[in-house]
Amino acid sequence: MKEKENIHFHQIKKAIAYIKDHFKEQPSLEKVAEQIHISPFHFQKLFTDWAGVSPKKFLQYITLEHAKKMLKENQASLFDTAFESGLSGTSRLHDLFVSIEGMTPGEYKNGGENLTINYSFAESPFGSLLVASTAKGICYIAFADDEKQALSELKLIFPNAVYKQMVDLIQQNALSIFSQDWKKIEQIKLHLKGTEFQLKVWETLLKIPMGELATYGKIASAIERPTASRAVGTAIGDNPVAFLIPCHRVIQSTGMIGQYHWGSARKTAMIGWEAARTDIQE
Repeated sequence: MKEKENIHFHQIKKAIAYIKDHFKEQPSLEKVAEQIHISPFHFQKLFTDWAGVSPKKFLQYITLEHAKKMLKENQASLFDTAFESGLSGTSRLHDLFVSIEGMTPGEYKNGGENLTINYSFAESPFGSLLVASTAKGICYIAFADDEKQALSELKLIFPNAVYKQMVDLIQQNALSIFSQDWKKIEQIKLHLKGTEFQLKVWETLLKIPMGELATYGKIASAIERPTASRAVGTAIGDNPVAFLIPCHRVIQSTGMIGQYHWGSARKTAMIGWEAARTDIQE
């Protein structure tokens, strides 16, 4: 069994290297599968199981990273960026950015120049929070033990956005989660950018009931990627909306609490607080 896994590892390693070296040619599934001498069907399944994403999506990520570097560091035009990324035109570049980054290439290049973000600091049962919103919904929530640092981390995401320190109804609705029954809260709008895989993981986290826990393996199975627990863990760690998207409800299969971006002690307190509130409501 281990020998077979070792063979698969080296096949996927070779496929990843090929995609990285030849992404400007936008190689087809058949072309990459040919490099590791297996059928396209088998390669599709094997790659997805090991990497957590399909070969096509991985190629898109590699292409996108190159395009982002050209736009931001080289200040290249959209046409030149599309050409140098192996895309047929600016329309394909536009579609790639919108589907993965949640914004257009121009918006990315401008660092959110035309985006207005309202932000405020608020208290929660687990410490101070930085809450940020756009006209579309909540885009960021983080525990702010150091307010200046928390705000700096938010501004790194969209350095050219217009920031206004103010409380709006979107933020107020989101913060009501600490004082109301989870089931009674009106729908909270989110404005998130992430990969298709990340969004799928975050959506699954929202389905974990308050007072209950899930494992990384269970989340992986729920999104039909049973062997992608590690990739799931990475996506959970990249969650941009603390507490509201309940990544704190995911623990290790051994029962250990596991890591948490804002500290395992805070994660333990959050789990206990939710369990207590659930008992009261019942």
